[in-house]
Amino acid sequence: MAAGTGLLLALSACSPSAVTGSTAPASSTGTPLPDAHIHGLSVSSTTGQVLLATHEGLFDMSKQPAAKIGASNDLMGFTGGTDHGVLYASGHPGKGSDLPSPLGLIRSTDGGRSWEQLSRQGESDFHALTATKSGIVGFDGTLRTSPDGKNWNAVSTDFVPAILAGNPTSDTVLATTEQGIQRSTDGGKSWSAVKSGPVIQSAAFSGPTEAVGVEPDGTVHYSADAGATWIRKGQIQDTVQAVAAVKGTGEDLSIWAATADGIVVSTDGGATFMPAGAS
Repeated sequence: MAAGTGLLLALSACSPSAVTGSTAPASSTGTPLPDAHIHGLSVSSTTGQVLLATHEGLFDMSKQPAAKIGASNDLMGFTGGTDHGVLYASGHPGKGSDLPSPLGLIRSTDGGRSWEQLSRQGESDFHALTATKSGIVGFDGTLRTSPDGKNWNAVSTDFVPAILAGNPTSDTVLATTEQGIQRSTDGGKSWSAVKSGPVIQSAAFSGPTEAVGVEPDGTVHYSADAGATWIRKGQIQDTVQAVAAVKGTGEDLSIWAATADGIVVSTDGGATFMPAGAS
């Protein structure tokens, strides 16, 4: 009940199992955030660039201080994949912008400096958004799928996702809901509940099979089979607003989280966390 209540609060704010490893809370005094409202976190597996989508636009958190990228659009939905080659976003235009409201689906191929209008301008504000091998999945009050970001199909569901998590190399999508995890293996066209899974608020894939999820209380979970089963790992002390997962050159998995106090990272698969940039 507590987890469900926490997720309900996150949704209303539009923010977005065996026990292994350490469960000691982590200090989250990480890199300061440029805005209190975070709606997306993406870390490049090739360059290490850390992107943060906020009400004030997109920021490169790899810079000190954080560097603003492009216009000050309110990015309510955002997905960056794992290499930042193509970014997708939605939300509302910022002050002085000539973009329509809501933004519909927009795309950037230059790291967020400029955005192309793809579809549903003036119609959709996708609060949940992800990219899969077969296209885009978004939620604007209705769950929708698109093979090309331009033509959309509505999907009938009985759940409201807080987060949609996918990966460009797979058609598996996870939806976090108050009732638990919903899972699709066909790019969002059909869904089934993960009955034995935790009630997570944030989720992310590092590749086609590895996924991470975080409960409203900060408990971290790991899945090696694309969200079908989960293992409890460690815990993040502060409120998590967004999460990202990156597979290293070896077997190491890095988990990044934007909390109320800053960005923290785990390099041991979620067992422990430390402020980003700490030695």
